[in-house]
Amino acid sequence: MSGTAQPYQAVVNFPFAPVGIILSKGRLKALEYLPRPQHEYRNKVPGLNAVIDAIQAYLDDPKRTFDLGLILEGTPFQCRVWQALQEIPSGSTLTYGELARQIGSGARAVGNACRDNPCPLIVPCHRVVGTAGLGGFAGERGGEKLEIKRWLLKHEGAL
Repeated sequence: MSGTAQPYQAVVNFPFAPVGIILSKGRLKALEYLPRPQHEYRNKVPGLNAVIDAIQAYLDDPKRTFDLGLILEGTPFQCRVWQALQEIPSGSTLTYGELARQIGSGARAVGNACRDNPCPLIVPCHRVVGTAGLGGFAGERGGEKLEIKRWLLKHEGAL
């Protein structure tokens, strides 16, 4: 997601990054990784505790899967990629090319859909890597965002 201002219902500091959480009608609409440091806050809105609890459960056990109501708004192609991402098990990775072949597309298009993923972590785009390294993450090829990807993959035992 872009770094534009969002109407976060919460900002929570997790070990891998501060996360801005956006819900709509009790369902998760977006997560955004934020730069450190962030002031933590939580508004009382339906569904928020379930999202935070699910992320905490993942931190306690990286093999745990997410079972949250999501609102994923995108093109039909993006939604197809995001669905395929949710089928990559924790501790595993696919290259952009491998995922592209699975869904009958191109690696660059898959990378673009990963970049536009509104719910990273829950829709695990961090499990898609380049053929010669980690590749990018959240639209960046280095810096804090790539360190988040590295942290998540190590946490899951994929690195």
